[in-house]
Amino acid sequence: MPVRPPDENEVAALAASYGMKPTAEEVAAYTPIVAAFLTSYDAVEELYAGIAPQAPDDRPSTRPAEADNPLGAWYVTTEIRGAAEGPLAGRTVAVKDNVEVAGVPMMNGSHTVEGFVPREDATVVTRLLEAGATITGKSVCEDLCFSGGSHTSVTGPVRNPWDPSRTTGGSSSGSAALVASGEVDLAVGGDQGGSIRMPAAFSGIVGHKPTHGLVPYTGAFPIELTLDHLGPMTRTVADAAAMLDVLAGRDGDDPRQPADVVPEQYAAALDGDVAGLRVGVVAQGFGWEELSEDGVDDTVRAAAERLRELGIEVVDVDLPWHRHALHVWNVIATDGATVQMVEGNGYGWNYEGRYDPELIAHYGRQRREVVDRWSPTVTAVALTGRWSLEREQTRHYAMAQNLATEVRRQYDAALADVDLLVMPTVPMVAPEIPAPDDPVETRVARALEMIVNCAPFDVSGHPATSVPAGLSQGLPVGMMLVGRRFEDTTPLKVAHAFEQLVGGFPRPPAR
Repeated sequence: MPVRPPDENEVAALAASYGMKPTAEEVAAYTPIVAAFLTSYDAVEELYAGIAPQAPDDRPSTRPAEADNPLGAWYVTTEIRGAAEGPLAGRTVAVKDNVEVAGVPMMNGSHTVEGFVPREDATVVTRLLEAGATITGKSVCEDLCFSGGSHTSVTGPVRNPWDPSRTTGGSSSGSAALVASGEVDLAVGGDQGGSIRMPAAFSGIVGHKPTHGLVPYTGAFPIELTLDHLGPMTRTVADAAAMLDVLAGRDGDDPRQPADVVPEQYAAALDGDVAGLRVGVVAQGFGWEELSEDGVDDTVRAAAERLRELGIEVVDVDLPWHRHALHVWNVIATDGATVQMVEGNGYGWNYEGRYDPELIAHYGRQRREVVDRWSPTVTAVALTGRWSLEREQTRHYAMAQNLATEVRRQYDAALADVDLLVMPTVPMVAPEIPAPDDPVETRVARALEMIVNCAPFDVSGHPATSVPAGLSQGLPVGMMLVGRRFEDTTPLKVAHAFEQLVGGFPRPPAR
């Protein structure tokens, strides 16, 4: 569709939006110049039409009835069979609904994406199908993935299989619920502030946030390039490692990935000897004021102590920057999401990589039409970020990105003395799901209070595995194992050894 050029009144309005005060003669001069520039936009659209992907028409999907979706975890169900053979042959997978599956509706938990049907598969989807997996549906995620609770998706709350009155955690809420309940074998999760690990902890499953850039993000709806991660959510560590073997590696289309990234052999490393490793229990990961529950802290400390039975040395680590890092994440996530996800219609600008023009256009139109229907967390981020953009020129984002280097250095320094860092994944067990008519302050608190230990490692990019450490109040407690960048085998290997030591992880009670 040709781009309509602006008339003189519209050019004057554009100038005024920048604070310019052109004369009538200047407006008249610039109007045809702008129109001439726009002819290249028409040419680019015509050229792109010749290479644009076309969505397959043989992938039917269904919105399940409430009776068939008691946890509210499915957005749509489908059945897309992968290769006849492969490392994941016969395994069923739920794909988080911020990840594109060609021909299958995508909502990203939000009215602003509702109605969009991707034309091509995300890289991780292609790799899963090539490995023999069967994709059985899209799992519900939170509104634009900006919530650590499971109450912000416009499809309704996702309920915890351990107690349906409680949160599953977010934003990979549906993925966690479907894996924990046994409805699927495996799930894809996404993580910008803990969104793989937090729902894994609340739901009693395994969640691995890979090193930033290890797994390509191509074809997933972004929040902030420097924070975006995709990774596995599974019932066992062995499944997480097998899935990571399939997902990891450079695809050439994702600017988040280093040119020299070389995956390890994750599944093959699981049974390696862990004796002699040194693990540091981070003091600042415990005792968060008004957040940490004694039962959670005690359960994780007890689980860390049991690592000694594997021949692992367990020491205490003092790491003040772990508390500072949360502030760095807050600024990067708020300003970055505002500029890229909101103002930049999801993808933003100024990097080489694979964009989705159809998704950008769909989201860009709808966010202006349904902006009043955003969740409280997205609204709060957009308001804060716009204030920073207009009044502070996002200078604090620049400071925070410079400080991210120091955050990474501090964790690297700690990991030079120990092989892993250990702390609670989240400081509490799963809270109750807030009611839709609860005060905004309550709904925002239930969406963000759990991020304190997870979000710093989205800034630093270190790999982190959440595994069930035990139960408190009859609900799962997550223990997070954090390793050196691009050494994802180490947290997975220790997590696997712990799983064998405790005889496997508990499952939700039958209901």
